[in-house]
Amino acid sequence: MFSMSEWFHWIDLAGVAVFAISGTLMAYKKHMDGFGVFVLAAVTAIGGGTLRDMILDLPVFWVKDPSFFYVILAAAIGTIIWLRKRETFPLKYLFIADAFGLAFFNIMGLQKALAYGASPFVAIALGTMTGVFGGLIRDVICREIPLVLKGELYATTCIIGGAIYVLGVTLNINNDICMAAGLSVTLIVRLLAMKWHWHLPVFAPHSDIK
Repeated sequence: MFSMSEWFHWIDLAGVAVFAISGTLMAYKKHMDGFGVFVLAAVTAIGGGTLRDMILDLPVFWVKDPSFFYVILAAAIGTIIWLRKRETFPLKYLFIADAFGLAFFNIMGLQKALAYGASPFVAIALGTMTGVFGGLIRDVICREIPLVLKGELYATTCIIGGAIYVLGVTLNINNDICMAAGLSVTLIVRLLAMKWHWHLPVFAPHSDIK
């Protein structure tokens, strides 16, 4: 039987794989070569966690664990093989898997920040960063408007789920229950936002500023 920490590690690797696939698909869209594919897959998969650890002044999580790079490489190669045979990819299922990865990375990043002394507000910010920053780097490299800055609720779902987790911890609720609640809320809000196209409108419809 796996211990809880081992389960978390395997789920972490699954999340890395999902985001690596996302990066590979963007590389395919932009007609990148093999090196470009791996770079984009890697920054998408581990960019958020890397920045989190640097801000917390901790050893970056993948430095002593090469399994993350093995997973990124396997995910990239598997996606390349699929695209060479099919030339399409079921994006609907990728977005669903991305929502699971986003929820897990958010709560795990938040937990790590709290464990190393961050305040609740900062921990929520770092959890959100863990979940979304890799995709932001990917989109900036590819000169796309980052997904986190447009479209259905994305970073906002991390903030909501993180707030639920912190509230539960503050009320001395069992940590496993808090984690399950934070994960579930982040995931459900993201899935509903995709289905119903929820946004946070700020500006009224307008023409371009001249």
